[in-house]
Amino acid sequence: MNTQSDTDVGAADDRASMPVVLITGAAEGIGWACAELMAARGWRVALADLRAPTVAQRAEQLGDDLHLGIGCDVTDHDSVRRAVLAIVARYGRIDALVNNAGIGDQTVPTLEQTAEAFDQVLAVHLRGAFLVSQAVLAQMRQQAPDAYGNRGAIVNIGSIASFGGIPGRNAYSAAKAGVLGMTRAMAIEWARAGVRINAVAPGYVATALVTQLAKNGAVDTAAIARRTPLGRMAEPVEIAEVITFLASPSSSYVTGATLSADGGWSVLGAPEAALTAMDGG
Repeated sequence: MNTQSDTDVGAADDRASMPVVLITGAAEGIGWACAELMAARGWRVALADLRAPTVAQRAEQLGDDLHLGIGCDVTDHDSVRRAVLAIVARYGRIDALVNNAGIGDQTVPTLEQTAEAFDQVLAVHLRGAFLVSQAVLAQMRQQAPDAYGNRGAIVNIGSIASFGGIPGRNAYSAAKAGVLGMTRAMAIEWARAGVRINAVAPGYVATALVTQLAKNGAVDTAAIARRTPLGRMAEPVEIAEVITFLASPSSSYVTGATLSADGGWSVLGAPEAALTAMDGG
């Protein structure tokens, strides 16, 4: 005898209709803020990170037994493939991907930098975004399109370093400029297949890492605030809001775009003193 109640069936149907997002680098910072926000907005979230135990705990924090934390090295093809297969086995689909995984750059002058450290930054930011996108695109193209013909969305993370020079940050600037170029190339290739691919370019964000760097004297947060037209760094959730918009059907006609979320940093065309002169406060 089938003892499953109508309520149980309805709950299962509701869960099956919830979209699925894969977020890399989801244990901390922007990735974790995005996971929290998207879970609250009705997404089932697969959190991927090199720190498997940490990201598993993060998935539990989101609650409801809807979410998955999985260890993944985005620079390793086999690790990426296993992670994506596990997510598809769990949920049957991937509706959005947020390529957020990243590491810090060498904080020394060019002549003191090493090729090995340079390669590692490019491997995580650029190769990682490529490998995960490749694996997810193979799944997305099999999925049924929505009313607009869209089968999925990818959001890559650029930076103000994608556009402007930051002394000494050669690998990071190269990687983040490459992310935007790859975003445009993939967006055009996959548009007719119903996959939208966009990027977000954040400015300075008040993550735990930046807070620690400030305590160690490696980042001058007061100087950043003075240089930023909005007068402050972003909170992680503010960047997560932009990412969520581009991942969602609300941006159904947007592809190949880079949305700057930098408090006006990249469009400042006057000396920093002009910001104070124009302050009406």
